[in-house]
Amino acid sequence: MKTTLTLLSLTLLAPFLFAGSDKAHEHGHGSFKNKIGLQLWSLRDLTKEDPEVALDLVKAWGIEQVEAAGLYGWTPEEYREEIEKRGLKLRSAHVQYGAMKEDPKKVVAEMKALGVEAVFIPWIRQGDTFDIEQLNTAVAHFNKWGAMFAEEGIRFGYHPHGYEFAPGELEGETLLDSMFRKTDPETVWFEMDVFWVVHGGGDPVGLLHKYKDRWIATHIKDIRKGAPIGKPTGGAPATDKVAVGTGQIDWEAVISTALEYGVDLHFIEDEGVRPHVDIPLSLAYLKSLDVD
Repeated sequence: MKTTLTLLSLTLLAPFLFAGSDKAHEHGHGSFKNKIGLQLWSLRDLTKEDPEVALDLVKAWGIEQVEAAGLYGWTPEEYREEIEKRGLKLRSAHVQYGAMKEDPKKVVAEMKALGVEAVFIPWIRQGDTFDIEQLNTAVAHFNKWGAMFAEEGIRFGYHPHGYEFAPGELEGETLLDSMFRKTDPETVWFEMDVFWVVHGGGDPVGLLHKYKDRWIATHIKDIRKGAPIGKPTGGAPATDKVAVGTGQIDWEAVISTALEYGVDLHFIEDEGVRPHVDIPLSLAYLKSLDVD
């Protein structure tokens, strides 16, 4: 049933989406419009049911770049083949903290086989709270793993999730500031999830300026107008995650600042309640921005 609905939505939306895709090519390869990708976690339910249909849908939306969130039963080589035969480019992937702690060499080998440029760990908190002890443990791992990935030509990084905006080790610091200070700037990078920065109480534009040499990717999703912000909990209801351009975030300011500092990986990540509707809306809105 889900596959049928997906194919129906693909058929109904294709003329609008392909028109947007054609327009994007008028701006050349370096245009932001051609850099907008999709974190495949956005289609997690469909991907579990039929990963090939999920990739077909991404292609039909005119999206050319993707970020992985698991292998969905394929080997890295098979997954890469499925993506490339659709003309998609797998630019980065998320890897799990536990998997890295268990066998980092295996994960590095898998990511090399996938052909990604960067990998990010999206979650490190253990239990309900995140503290300096957990941070110091993670930092030690990150510095070691960053060097391992660098040897293979892959950038390694962390995707903050909002709980890092609690007070940090030094006066005036957040835990995120502490993490930036303690990780190796040559081998550890960061992916900004703009939703979680705002939800946690951070200023995305200010953080892009402050750590301009450390951000290499963004996750793009909006927070519902009226939804509470400034809560470093790492959790929010799905109904607070809305189509880009319909919420609280000043996307033109965020994207233009990210581009100013050379951030090259940009992925819509939809964790809301209607991804098949909101992803095309987010894509159309982002293509309408005058940020180049």
